[in-house]
Amino acid sequence: MTSGFSSQGIAEGPDGIPAWDSLNHRFAGQSVIEKLLTDRRNIPSRPFLSRVFGAGPLRPEDLSWYKGALGEIAVGEILKLLGPEWTVLHAVPVGAGTSDIDHVLIGPAGIFTINTKNHSGQPIWVAGQVLMVAGKKQRHIYNASYEATRAGQLLSKRSGQVVRVTGVIVLVSPKRLKIKQRPSSVVVIADRQLLRWLSHLPQVLSAREVVAVRAAAILPGTWHRGPIYVGDPAALALEFAALHGQVVSARRRRVGWIMVLIIGAPVVLATLSTFF
Repeated sequence: MTSGFSSQGIAEGPDGIPAWDSLNHRFAGQSVIEKLLTDRRNIPSRPFLSRVFGAGPLRPEDLSWYKGALGEIAVGEILKLLGPEWTVLHAVPVGAGTSDIDHVLIGPAGIFTINTKNHSGQPIWVAGQVLMVAGKKQRHIYNASYEATRAGQLLSKRSGQVVRVTGVIVLVSPKRLKIKQRPSSVVVIADRQLLRWLSHLPQVLSAREVVAVRAAAILPGTWHRGPIYVGDPAALALEFAALHGQVVSARRRRVGWIMVLIIGAPVVLATLSTFF
């Protein structure tokens, strides 16, 4: 997954300068990564022995942001496989900037807002408007439906035409996904099914309609009332890649120490037994 942390999706002009006046430069997971890294700015470095024994760099309050970023990056990698007829925008800030849309898709098959949920390894159960994760009811369907409706209103206002948006919840690596009854307001799908599903949708928009919606969607002012630029996307991506590398390294160290204990304990016990 490391390749997903590069300066993906950064649009450049002919002189190589990022196109800050559009949303094309934003990469998958950027909003949650900005939040995570900002909150960690003054965190002291881990002590040497902590690093040696595999203590991870993340605090408990960092975990949901980190996991969310990994989920959005994973879905962003899938969306890269769509054809050139699709426009994909990531981490689109909305309203006052306190929320964002994980991914916006525009293509011949329609316009979609994707809400990524990283519930890796957990069972998901869906029945109509109810979605449960490991037995606990979540508001994912309501939130995704509201997000799609709001996006449709904003795009319609900017483009001057009626824009219908479909809300999609993409579940990243669930243990299992059981849909007893499909929701009426949104699509719920696992990440492994996403590309196939999108690729088999029928065409509902003409080329002219796609161009008109895309022209509205890439403008920050369509979605957001204030400036959205926080930092250089490439620098943010590299900083997150470094943090991810620390997490992976710490995990490997912990596994290594566990293996040492598993393998070494019988040897120690056998040695001690010779003295008794």
